Amino acid sequence: MIRPFITVAVFVALWWAVTVFNAIPPFMLPAPQDVAAALWAQSGYLAANAWVTFGEIMLGLFLGTFLGGLSALGIAASRGLQRWLWPILVLSQAIPVFTLAPLLVLWLGFGMASKVAMAVLVIFFPITANFLDGLRRTEPGWLDLARTMNASPLRLLLHLRLPAALPAFASGLRIAAAIAPIGAVLGEWVGASSGLGYVMINANARIQTDLMFAALVILAAMTIGLYVIVDAVLRRLLRWAPGG
Repeated sequence: MIRPFITVAVFVALWWAVTVFNAIPPFMLPAPQDVAAALWAQSGYLAANAWVTFGEIMLGLFLGTFLGGLSALGIAASRGLQRWLWPILVLSQAIPVFTLAPLLVLWLGFGMASKVAMAVLVIFFPITANFLDGLRRTEPGWLDLARTMNASPLRLLLHLRLPAALPAFASGLRIAAAIAPIGAVLGEWVGASSGLGYVMINANARIQTDLMFAALVILAAMTIGLYVIVDAVLRRLLRWAPGG
């Protein structure tokens, strides 16, 4: 538990040393104390925008997980569906997701919908690919034994394939928790009236680098906190799985 705090303390100390001994202008790299002052002075403004971004992240994480899990189940259950869906999934990764942000803002507006859609696009593939890989890697001996006992495809899915795929699904969910904020913030950078990404863009335009770093610190803390919570819940739920 102490190691992360030591790492952060060393990082902040190095950051402070760079700003002091290299005489870097504050508009290029503000000192840690300047960022802390901005956090304190703009705490209400930052908190209000952080809640907006947090809501976008959570909605995107929920919808992306649901749609990704559903797609993986459909692909694993039907070869016909696999032939249609898998090329679309691969194509979605061939297009850089940030290039879609302007279109999503144009189609869905400057509100929350376009940011949630961006978060869904970012996490959809990791969830689908990991869960599908888990479904495909079910122990063949278990499936053969269940088939000799006349188990139906539904029972095979519910009692064998799903439990065996849960650790892989959990890995995809951990990745999704870490990268979901990327989608939300990308959407806010392209067009928004609130959110941490909106704060960063406006602060950058006004050369308020300390405020921009303050928003970045809050976003990083939010992402780390979300990942830690998701990881802890998954470890508790999957105590029976090898490696937790």
